[in-house]
Amino acid sequence: MKSNELFLLAERFAPIRYSEEFCSRYGAYDNSGLLVDCGNDVKKAVFSLDLSCGAVEYAEKIGAGAIVTHHPAIYAKLSSIRADDPLSGAVLAAARAGISVFSMHLNLDAAEGGIDESLAEGIRKAAAKAHGATADEAGETERKAKAAEKIMYTFSCGKGGYGRVYDVTETSAGKLKEAFDEEFSAKHTLLFGKENKAVRRAASFCGAGADEEAIGFAAENGADLIVSSDFKHHILKSATERGMAVIAPTHYASEAYGFYRFYQKIAGAAEIGCEFFADETLL
Repeated sequence: MKSNELFLLAERFAPIRYSEEFCSRYGAYDNSGLLVDCGNDVKKAVFSLDLSCGAVEYAEKIGAGAIVTHHPAIYAKLSSIRADDPLSGAVLAAARAGISVFSMHLNLDAAEGGIDESLAEGIRKAAAKAHGATADEAGETERKAKAAEKIMYTFSCGKGGYGRVYDVTETSAGKLKEAFDEEFSAKHTLLFGKENKAVRRAASFCGAGADEEAIGFAAENGADLIVSSDFKHHILKSATERGMAVIAPTHYASEAYGFYRFYQKIAGAAEIGCEFFADETLL
């Protein structure tokens, strides 16, 4: 298939219109889409959360004609493109190798079954494991939680969204952090607050989404704990002073979980070989 055909397939699961609406309604900025189009035939594709030199090298090694990223391969204005620059150098390396690149960012964050929703589902799964719940009990909690969850940013189509507050199987913050690390293969997660704090309701915002508005949304909807990444000091202080515990994984760990699910969907639908490139140093 052509690179643009692979992009259109991916759009079935995470429409670009979600990114466009998110930016227009909530004042965000994004640059999702087909960003490096070599117009080539694609027989293999690599999925990588970021466009890194390592991802490009891996794609070349296996003969991939496309790299699919979550974070935009080109985000801010490029004033120059240099081989020795970690950001623009990866774009240059991909283009030189004839590898097309497209990025699914805010649209995939907020898509139905996307990265933010996957983060919430993983947290509920971790809480059930921490509690020692049976599969049936965990399934019942998941059904009830999805039916009653509150979503901070919604779309006109009524599907998807970003920022969630929901019930979890009761556990402690410390046990949930341990179960989270296991479920998400996370290695550098921090916990702020008392380990024995009871957690019945959680809030989560994939990536760096925990701003002051998110903290307020979590508190207003009864969250005992917040999960997000890249906390600024005053935001972290605001959360803990409101009595909420905070689990702070790396940005990569909070999103690679959902991006891997996206990779599995595309791999199952595309008539080409697909492989996942993981940068475990960032977990």
